[in-house]
Amino acid sequence: MKVARILRFGPPNVITNDDLPRPEPAAGQLLVRVKAAGVGNWDALIREGKIELQPLPLILGSELSGIVEAVGAEVSGFKPCDEVYGATNEQFSGAYAEYALPSARMMAQKPKTLNFIQAASAPIVTVTAWQMLFDYAHVTAGQTVLIHGAAGNVGAYAVQLAKQADLHVVATAASGDLDYVRSLGAETVVEYKRERFEELLTGMDVVLDTVGGDTQQRSLRVLKPGGILVSIVSPVPETTQKCYGVRAAYFYVHVTTARLNKITELFDSGKLVTDIGTVLPLEEARIAHEMLGGAPHKRGKIVLSIAA
Repeated sequence: MKVARILRFGPPNVITNDDLPRPEPAAGQLLVRVKAAGVGNWDALIREGKIELQPLPLILGSELSGIVEAVGAEVSGFKPCDEVYGATNEQFSGAYAEYALPSARMMAQKPKTLNFIQAASAPIVTVTAWQMLFDYAHVTAGQTVLIHGAAGNVGAYAVQLAKQADLHVVATAASGDLDYVRSLGAETVVEYKRERFEELLTGMDVVLDTVGGDTQQRSLRVLKPGGILVSIVSPVPETTQKCYGVRAAYFYVHVTTARLNKITELFDSGKLVTDIGTVLPLEEARIAHEMLGGAPHKRGKIVLSIAA
């Protein structure tokens, strides 16, 4: 089978296209004929060696969609020919391949309304947005939430989910994305390069931080006392939280079948929409990672199409 993997950590040019034997599923695993693999920032962090979750060499890729070829022992709820999507495993690797061995408990039946490219774009970013709002911020109807990077892959789903939860949605985005973010459900959108959001906003119940750095620090000023900032970029020191009189949470996404099933319901009922950016063949995984690093590409999720 064809794979895109790394033999050493480094920039995009460390990605090589290789041929490997087709694997067999162990207990708890599915053998999936991969139709598409999502390309995300997490993949780049693993490629760079910033998050060492398994030894080299490793096949990159943490989310996929495809067709079940075989089912390992101790797996229920899946059978051959099922169309599925989800995350690969707790090492977030193995998806850039014609065949993958995802953990069954991180997979679910693919939404019927999505094709394989769309489905592969969704698992990690949708569950991340869901967890930010409901598992960590514990939002309730009527609250006001500020979502940073609202045109990004996590941010765009967070806007949609927040709107459906009857929250007042405030967002930051680039000038070219303002109308797009409004179309997703944001009531107020701040153009982050021209306007200082902390000079315009106050009294936020929740801030969702997908940006980090200076943006995270400035966000603490706009929270109401006792409000919460939820970050997927970096933690806020407890001393800083106390200084501002606010709370903060930082987490790694935990993709499960149950969470994916909730997301599937939202897709199939038309309550969530995907935004696909650039689609490339598996052999161009290196180019996809150059795009992650800033090379020009369309807004939306980068996806590898795999014709196994």
